[in-house]
Amino acid sequence: MVSINYLLRFLEEDAPFGDVTSEAVIPEDLEAEAVIIAKQDGVIAGLEEAKALFEHLGVEVELKAEDGDAVKNGNVVLKLKGNARKILLVERTALNIVGRMSGIATQVRRLMEKVGAVNPNVRVAGTRKTLLKPLDKRAILIGGGEPHRFSLSDAILIKDNHLALVPLEEAIRRAKAFSIYKVVEVEVESLEDALKAAKAGADVIMLDNMTPERIEEVLEALKREGLREKVKIEVSGGITEENIQSYAKLDIDVISLGALTHSVKNFDVSLEILKGD
Repeated sequence: MVSINYLLRFLEEDAPFGDVTSEAVIPEDLEAEAVIIAKQDGVIAGLEEAKALFEHLGVEVELKAEDGDAVKNGNVVLKLKGNARKILLVERTALNIVGRMSGIATQVRRLMEKVGAVNPNVRVAGTRKTLLKPLDKRAILIGGGEPHRFSLSDAILIKDNHLALVPLEEAIRRAKAFSIYKVVEVEVESLEDALKAAKAGADVIMLDNMTPERIEEVLEALKREGLREKVKIEVSGGITEENIQSYAKLDIDVISLGALTHSVKNFDVSLEILKGD
């Protein structure tokens, strides 16, 4: 789980000077009970983060589900008991976190099932196309996928703009000399560059924006040259839920999709007050 200090930034943004509505309307010492309910079927995620926020403000929390559980519309996933103002203060921030993370986890699980049905050896990965990395990367893991790089510091990924400045073979040579501990991945868009990258010692080759037919040609060429077993093959670009199986059935290792995080559909959850004392 991410740190409480990271989570509190969202709460501070939502209520920089307090929750004026609750402070105006709700008695200061009023106690209440509430539940968070799933409003659709899917994979729940973000409950640990929500729990941490509520507990930080002294609200009692009972988890009725665990991150990664499959839930149904109407399932209670979390129960709350404590100061009514505090519950309402955290409400929207907690729901936003659970909704976003569950949306990502649900999509990842769905894609993993589609991929696994045709090739259980292929993994589904996210990308860095997000500004909420700690939450989004954890949601991908909860859904059963691979988070890919967390940051520019994690692994070496040589992309088209690097290659516009330095030739492919030289870029790989420099990368390999830079560190023996960092994985070196190269993004290519042609069969010729894929062969060059493999021969130059790349650990991972990303085949970007290629059709399944073109990828198959690259794979066959790598096998003929005795290079396929020396590299991991990642495919990315233009891949959707509708066509992902046509990529997954190939002899590849990873399918990465930026849409897992940059186009996530929020999972519907709500908080309902049960009673106040």
